[in-house]
Amino acid sequence: MSTLPHDDLAASWRAARPEFAGTHLDSASCSRQSTAVLDAVARHARHEAEIGGAVAEAAAEGLLQQGRSVLAGLVGLAAADVAFTESASTSVRTLVSRWRLAPGTRIGVLPGEYWHNAAVFADAGLTPVLLPADAVGRADLDGLARVLRDDPPALVHVTLVGSHRGVLQPGREIAALCRAAGVPLVLDAAQALGHVDCDLGADVVYGTGRKWLTGPRGVGFLVMRPSITAQLTPVLPPEIYDDRRVGVDHARAYESHDAHVAGRVGLTLAIGEHLAAGPDRVRARLAALGRATRERLDGRRGWRAAEPLDEPTAITTLVPPDGVDVREVATRLRTAHGVLTVAAGRERAPRELTGPVLRVSPHVDATVEDLDTLATALLG
Repeated sequence: MSTLPHDDLAASWRAARPEFAGTHLDSASCSRQSTAVLDAVARHARHEAEIGGAVAEAAAEGLLQQGRSVLAGLVGLAAADVAFTESASTSVRTLVSRWRLAPGTRIGVLPGEYWHNAAVFADAGLTPVLLPADAVGRADLDGLARVLRDDPPALVHVTLVGSHRGVLQPGREIAALCRAAGVPLVLDAAQALGHVDCDLGADVVYGTGRKWLTGPRGVGFLVMRPSITAQLTPVLPPEIYDDRRVGVDHARAYESHDAHVAGRVGLTLAIGEHLAAGPDRVRARLAALGRATRERLDGRRGWRAAEPLDEPTAITTLVPPDGVDVREVATRLRTAHGVLTVAAGRERAPRELTGPVLRVSPHVDATVEDLDTLATALLG
């Protein structure tokens, strides 16, 4: 079986966090914040109580702008392109509602599109065009090139790493094809940023801070090129909020201003921790954890991993043997063995899933022993 690289990273990551009461293998739902991030969030909340919310936010603006800058750098865009939001869900709703695409506008999506995104598109009256994909849901680049050449949609939306299946899409190649065709590419990076490379050349990247970036809940991001915001209509022009922002940060018109500022401070620190750890090192260990998980579980006692063995992600989704209740298994793992996983329901991707799957998603602090604990609890 494969070994895990960067044990020093795992040790320092673990030491920076409160001890978990069991075995945490559900980072795709919500990762564990560091003690430093927890303390920073608490300090800002106390600061609001001591001097007032607006004053505390103004005092934190330099730090928040640093957060926008480093976040933008991770996706290959600029600080002025970043809007803090509350979640990935908020981001896609904001993007679609302010783009004001006409009902019936065709948008390209893969068969495994996340259910909430699909619901937002349907609510806006947009027409999905299913892009070709292979048996595991990965985009067929030759087929995509034909679609973009022969009958291009108004935009392409791709979830870079799925919630229901840990398959990494060829984002850089998709971005190149879309750019050549003049079709905007929107990337859902909720399961991707902090997990895999997201500097791929997309026009829009959005996501959340609570998963692989290990930031607080209730904070997300929407990063857009100026060519995209030029097509959007803000609810109010930026000068209504603050004259100093006019002509500077075009994306700031899409930030909410009744916001969890303390969470934004915490996310900024969490991104700094990610950069300090070394994104390449983080990605390498996460990919190795995914492979090690599949090696231990794929094909055992009728469980089957949906991902290829060497898929470079930490997410493994296990298809159960016939007659096994996945939700009951996830509950038993947590209550009887202290192992945190999640039962991902068919509704997440109804075109690809035929039933619930057991999702396992360790972060870099996980060890071989943690994976063995899961294997024993699941298969023993």
